[in-house]
Amino acid sequence: MLNQDIVREATRLTRAGQLVEATALLQRMLQGGSAPRPEARSASQAPLSRLDPLAIDATAELVEEREAPQSAPARSAQGRRRSLSLDGIRDFSGLGLRSPITRAPLSPSDIVPEGTRFIAGTFSSGAGSRTYKLFIPSRCQGQRLPLIIMLHGCTQSPDDFAAGTRMNFLAEEQNCFVAYPEQPSGANQSKCWNWFRTSDQRRGGGEPSMIAGITRQIMRDHLIDPKRVYVAGLSAGGAAAAIMGATYSDLYAAVGIHSGLACGAASDLPSAFVAMRQGGGSKAIADGKTSVPTIVFHGDRDTTVHPKNGDQIIEQSAGATRPAMKVLRGRVPHGHAYTRTVLIDGAGRAISEHWNIDGAGHAWSGGSPAGSYTDPQGPDATREMLRFFLEHSLGE
Repeated sequence: MLNQDIVREATRLTRAGQLVEATALLQRMLQGGSAPRPEARSASQAPLSRLDPLAIDATAELVEEREAPQSAPARSAQGRRRSLSLDGIRDFSGLGLRSPITRAPLSPSDIVPEGTRFIAGTFSSGAGSRTYKLFIPSRCQGQRLPLIIMLHGCTQSPDDFAAGTRMNFLAEEQNCFVAYPEQPSGANQSKCWNWFRTSDQRRGGGEPSMIAGITRQIMRDHLIDPKRVYVAGLSAGGAAAAIMGATYSDLYAAVGIHSGLACGAASDLPSAFVAMRQGGGSKAIADGKTSVPTIVFHGDRDTTVHPKNGDQIIEQSAGATRPAMKVLRGRVPHGHAYTRTVLIDGAGRAISEHWNIDGAGHAWSGGSPAGSYTDPQGPDATREMLRFFLEHSLGE
């Protein structure tokens, strides 16, 4: 059966409610296997009662960390054994995730610097309700400060994502607010943002409207500089961040995407699997306004989301412009080598950066082993994203 026939058959199975069969069919296709003929299915197979959303993260592979960066808190030898990469689609069980490897419980010192606050909030609208955590820096009085929205990956929580990225510690240095919207398991059984559904790729509805609503609520309740609001995410959260940049370019001044996909890369379950494995379409479902400056991090050995997706994000963010290009290469001491490609507009400003990390998998580059799905061998995606964000503001 040709690939297009397999996708067609998987689409038919999905619409018929036979999600397990559709998933297995797509997995065999992406792994190069042959697919059974449609009539080979057992007539006794009962359709699923509902369509569970897609997860794009998978089981972590246990590896030994070499040396954590100095900014990471000291951990026991057992605590330093972490996931530096996630394996590919073959490890899906249905569309859920296996439980991540057991880690030591997080302590407040893993999540926030001393003397700062990390408070809970809730946003509700006609589209639904989402909780979030908000980091408030210690020097927030009397001036309008930047705000970064951080969208976690599958199976993660705000606390876990904050600990892994250490964004709160960098935000304390730079005097920024940071918000972490939380995707509940009721919206996706693996707590993934539903980046692949067309209803969650549009302005004014679905999950984008709730993320934008959380952003605006924080801007009303705190002294936030409306020209310096940013959004970033990992994996499914990175794909959601791309959607926010494409649909709310009047709200976010820049976007950070780690191991994610472009807005419009997929429109349903079959195309999501294809995009993850091979790269997706880069058709933007946007508001038709200016492109948002974008910084992308992607490991060249990512077997969960193909590195080609990082190229497509940069291509989408550039739009119809013809920027100049500067390519820089480097290596983290005792860590990964990387290629940093910077696109520069006619005024000499960097409008996008693409960090391609040699030997890295599906994990936050330079993150702390206190959190899940991190690669402490760098480069430091958190520091570089924040640096890029603060170089941009709306209306510049």
